Amino acid sequence: MKKYLSKTIALRRTVRIGIPASAAVLQGKIAPTDPHRNGFAGIPPSDGFTAHHEVTVECIGVPDARTGYLIGIQEIDAVVRAHLAPLLESFFRTTNIIHPADAVTQMADILQRSFPQGIPISAIRWAPGPFVNFLWSTSMRDHAIMTEQFEFSAAHRLHCPELSDDENRRTFGKCNHPSGHGHNYRIAVAVRVRTGAGAPALTTGALEGIVGRTVLDRFDHRHLNVDCPEFAELNPSVENIAQVCHHLLSDEIAAAGAALDHVTVWETEKTSATYPARSLAD
Repeated sequence: MKKYLSKTIALRRTVRIGIPASAAVLQGKIAPTDPHRNGFAGIPPSDGFTAHHEVTVECIGVPDARTGYLIGIQEIDAVVRAHLAPLLESFFRTTNIIHPADAVTQMADILQRSFPQGIPISAIRWAPGPFVNFLWSTSMRDHAIMTEQFEFSAAHRLHCPELSDDENRRTFGKCNHPSGHGHNYRIAVAVRVRTGAGAPALTTGALEGIVGRTVLDRFDHRHLNVDCPEFAELNPSVENIAQVCHHLLSDEIAAAGAALDHVTVWETEKTSATYPARSLAD
């Protein structure tokens, strides 16, 4: 078995941080950290109004031959809390405007300087909310990836006119019912946002406006086969919906000064499609 123990691995650790509105916490009257806990609710406890953040740190390297550790997760927690919690708090309270893509780049710079020598950070993902996050990695020198999720409800029928009725029923089963059926679709739009001074900044609000008028207004509470010309001659499978959404969004996002990276559409919690393709290994 030892022949496997010198392989490079990727270790990821998520740290949840609460930025409380309570002035008592800021003044040190309440202990702001608990070194023994990394729970779902974040630290400090949610006593009153709290802004919650998730920071996922990815380290790539060869684990120690004796301990099997690349780095102790407690060390990751301690570094993130010591160095990123104050930074996030400063973002939360400043009147200066900073784009989150620049913020996640600042976080990466701080963590790279603060981690133990020889433990390289390959990526960090910062989620200031449950349905939006910002990704930095070592392959990104002048940009970060902003991803936000949306939802729409629509009906469709999976049916190919060039197939016989029997072939359609065999291929699509209940999804070929003549009256159609509905889904609560979820869509994640991932955008490359340039970072640094003078870079055009696509805000989450601007992205929401683009997705709203380009995708949601077009498809929400519609029968895709009947009401949407995009699917008049195209079977509205989840694979095709992902490609159509990408096509509709690409130019709009480019005009706003960013670049569409990929789109993922969930038909159900168990079925999704991403275009352009992204492997689970990526």
